[in-house]
Amino acid sequence: MRYSLLADSLLYPNSSNPAAPLSFSAAGTFQISIFEDLHFGENAWDSWGPQQDINSVSVLNRILDSESPGLVVLNGDLITGDNAFIENATVYIEQIVGPLLQRNLPWASAYGNHDHQFNLSADDLLAHEQRWPNSRTQKMVDTPNAGTSNYYLPVYGNNCTDSDACTPELLLWFFDSRGGARFQERTADGQQIGLENWVDTSVVDWFQRTHAALAHRHQKVLPSLAFVHIPTFASLAFQHTGVHAHHEPGINDDVPLSPQAQGWCPDGTTNDGSCDYGGQDVPFMRAIASLPGLIAVFSGHDHGDTWCYKWDAQLPNMSVAGNGVNLCFGQHSGYGGYGNWERGARQVHIGKAQLDALEADTWIRLEGGKVVGKVALNATYGRDWYPETENTKTSCPSCNYTAVNVSPRLDTAKTIGQGEL
Repeated sequence: MRYSLLADSLLYPNSSNPAAPLSFSAAGTFQISIFEDLHFGENAWDSWGPQQDINSVSVLNRILDSESPGLVVLNGDLITGDNAFIENATVYIEQIVGPLLQRNLPWASAYGNHDHQFNLSADDLLAHEQRWPNSRTQKMVDTPNAGTSNYYLPVYGNNCTDSDACTPELLLWFFDSRGGARFQERTADGQQIGLENWVDTSVVDWFQRTHAALAHRHQKVLPSLAFVHIPTFASLAFQHTGVHAHHEPGINDDVPLSPQAQGWCPDGTTNDGSCDYGGQDVPFMRAIASLPGLIAVFSGHDHGDTWCYKWDAQLPNMSVAGNGVNLCFGQHSGYGGYGNWERGARQVHIGKAQLDALEADTWIRLEGGKVVGKVALNATYGRDWYPETENTKTSCPSCNYTAVNVSPRLDTAKTIGQGEL
């Protein structure tokens, strides 16, 4: 079912109310449901494309019926923009947010490489989201190469009646790792132009300045969580050392995983066959590994990886040492995109009593209802023993992924410098 903008005020009257600040519950807890790699809008001209989207809406409904989040995070690749038409590329957001509007839930997005495409502008996607007050997605960095979804959200205590006068209990940081293709841009010979796939240095500068300003304003370091679609090279470096099924429970099928700056040369040119990784995410890694208060960074992009790692050392082939921040993958949430791992969504639950210790609890709720990979991101995570995560699969019997009928209207020109998941 597609949710009409015109009908929203009738179907979901609460969605037209002004958005209240995010806050902890009366019980002193705050929970986030992270959906990633939904990949709506694939092959709309074939019957299996719309069927995938119907199945993905079912995933959203089933998980939200089982969990009670205070915020839903859409952590990248909401839409497979390279498989959509420019005339309707943003309308798939209406299918995604329908289940959220039904429950009057707020959401916030961090855009991914498939949300930046020749036929899909991330700025247009943001404008479409902001038609509803439930959307908390913003753009706080306006530099030319920043991307779109770079911003932060404060979360206040339950007893805060004036957010301007209250100190946030928690900060949520969102970063645009870009990637994909530049919107409606071509080279002189007609080829699409790839978009850099890392958090830009202008965003890193904004992050560091804003983090320092907030600490100065509130006279304390505020605990925080971060969301970025493409993981950093630190996750790949750790994967090379070995992901332990009981210390870092989760699926580890995407080996090697695909980090930021993959496929780009150190000088910023696109991959010419000699460059696998350009190192452009080093400034972002230095920031997340050095700024105090950051509990965890959550990523997607690699559909077959669902583990968390405590980055507390210098890993091989890296110049940046971790400070104990947890780097986590979620679960492939949509029926679009590659892979048939059982769809699901990572949950993050944090109590006020955990804030001072910079701790959080997290688990993955699967489409079938089962909870897997439940861990405590505390001081001993990485040494604690947990049950191994069962690698279950789901399928879409009516989705024939081998019968792809290419639409003659879609631009299929090669994208220079893309080459991403």
